[in-house]
Amino acid sequence: MTEGSTPRATDRTPVADRPLADGRVAVWRHPLWVRWTHWINVVAVVVLVMSGLNILMAHPHLYWGLRSTFADPWLSFGAAPDWAMIPSGRDLAQGRRWHFFFAWIFVLNGLAYLILLIATRRLGRRLWPDQADRKGFWLSVKDHARFHFPKDDEARRYNVLQKLTYLAMLFVILPMMLVTGLSMSPGFNSIGGVLLDVMGGRQSARTLHFLSAVAIAAFVVIHVGLVIWTGLVNNLRAMITGWFVIEPSDTEDRS
Repeated sequence: MTEGSTPRATDRTPVADRPLADGRVAVWRHPLWVRWTHWINVVAVVVLVMSGLNILMAHPHLYWGLRSTFADPWLSFGAAPDWAMIPSGRDLAQGRRWHFFFAWIFVLNGLAYLILLIATRRLGRRLWPDQADRKGFWLSVKDHARFHFPKDDEARRYNVLQKLTYLAMLFVILPMMLVTGLSMSPGFNSIGGVLLDVMGGRQSARTLHFLSAVAIAAFVVIHVGLVIWTGLVNNLRAMITGWFVIEPSDTEDRS
């Protein structure tokens, strides 16, 4: 954008920029449906992790295959604190109720997000890596290793590592979480029991479900950490109002 020009809406940015003081610019980043699905996911994931921990504590061991080999678990856990579980304290029946209810909220919310992502073409515009992303992959890796995150015009778009991470969560980890969860459901097994065979047995499905949960939890921890590192107020503002503020370009050497 040249000096003195009027910001315009484009295919990538359907809402025009808003010039601010000191050369800063507010750019439109998140439409309402992205913000709603994001915050619903926040609540759902927190409840799922805490209720899932309660379920895990009923038998804090993981195995591979069809059966529990009690004498030789693949992985075992110590007791979890009551405050980390929903409901507080060990309660398998209530933990399952909380978990299954919010699992469906999570699934339906995710389906709504995916449908809108495709219908609005945001998937291709915002998340799918283009040629420039592929060429700049190693530069992006180096920037992340140095904790260098742009706040100028480059911050308008997601970098290639962000895009690949979001796509992996959307099309690999979350489907794995759903499939492994369904494969352990007795009700679903009565109509689609083949899933349990594909998973390698109920204990394998339980272990894969746990590993999917760990991947989601790791994503959340890293995501929140980067939100804080790159500007908590600015990032929260963007996810509440839709507007993200970028700073004037600088001449910092990124080589």
